[in-house]
Amino acid sequence: MRISVICTVLNEAQAIGRLLDGLLAQTRPPDEVVIVDGGSSDGTPAVILSYADRLPLKLQEARGANISRGRNLAVKRSNGDVIASTDAGVRLPPDWLERLTTPFTNLTPEELREGRYAVAGFFTPDPQSTFELALGATTLPLVDDISPETFLPSSRSVAFSRGAFTCSNGYPEWLDYCEDLLFDFGLIDCCGGFAWAPDAVAHFRPRPTLRKFARQYYLYARGDGKADLWRKRHLIRYLTYLVALPVLLALAVLHHPLWLLLLLVGGLAYCWRPFQRLRPQWAGYSALQRLWAMLLIPVIRVTGDVAKMIGYPAGLRWRRANRERPEIHWRSKLDSGQRYG
Repeated sequence: MRISVICTVLNEAQAIGRLLDGLLAQTRPPDEVVIVDGGSSDGTPAVILSYADRLPLKLQEARGANISRGRNLAVKRSNGDVIASTDAGVRLPPDWLERLTTPFTNLTPEELREGRYAVAGFFTPDPQSTFELALGATTLPLVDDISPETFLPSSRSVAFSRGAFTCSNGYPEWLDYCEDLLFDFGLIDCCGGFAWAPDAVAHFRPRPTLRKFARQYYLYARGDGKADLWRKRHLIRYLTYLVALPVLLALAVLHHPLWLLLLLVGGLAYCWRPFQRLRPQWAGYSALQRLWAMLLIPVIRVTGDVAKMIGYPAGLRWRRANRERPEIHWRSKLDSGQRYG
């Protein structure tokens, strides 16, 4: 079984070395590492090529390519029976690739080329500040939060057979964000679901500032709008902030201050799971840093929600303006597409 590791990069000179060092240390080394550069201007290709004598590297420049286009090009350039996808900014434990590809070990090369198999790995935050600690606890699940039957893996840690990729038609190149979700839906439709490899963990650093986090969630929500994803989730968010919250505040002002208690209880309930996730992750942080992280959680929650409420309509406007493009009607291409969104 030949295994290809793929990723895309754009101006990752400061971070790509960590990924490549991790690949060098794998207990099951990749047979090739295929990287597509989207047109970096910071010397990223030179850093990558400095590893050419230690890793079986293939580097391709595709100036202007988005992540989907880059991943599709990387898969097409690869020769492996199994393709494992990751991202430039992650830190990989030495057993990541071995654990991620173990479910494929009993399959023949013919089965891998023609068959349809996919494996979901996992990902965890790798914080380097108190803010990043709070952000990871707020936005990222623990493995105990995951239902393997419904989990949609990030392309930071996922593997699939060549046959599954061919069946899925690859990553949607018309979509700039949330592209891995649509790819997951395609794999589910082709493979029937993912094998679950929770110990195949990629560690990645959360956004370092509130502003960068808000931009990230704006773009994610814009991608949701473009792809027509998670309508109910977004509707609930609008109803909560634009209807329920103003009503409770009006009742507190005009009727009785005790209505604020209900608002407080609701806010605590909304932040409760992030508080729970924070606790096992704050070892090594001072008491003051832990308190600060707890206070940041509701700020991060609200900021993310506001960013999503701004981004989602922007995506819907794009979708409406491009409604004649057949590729955006991806649900009709999936036999079981009505299960999603």
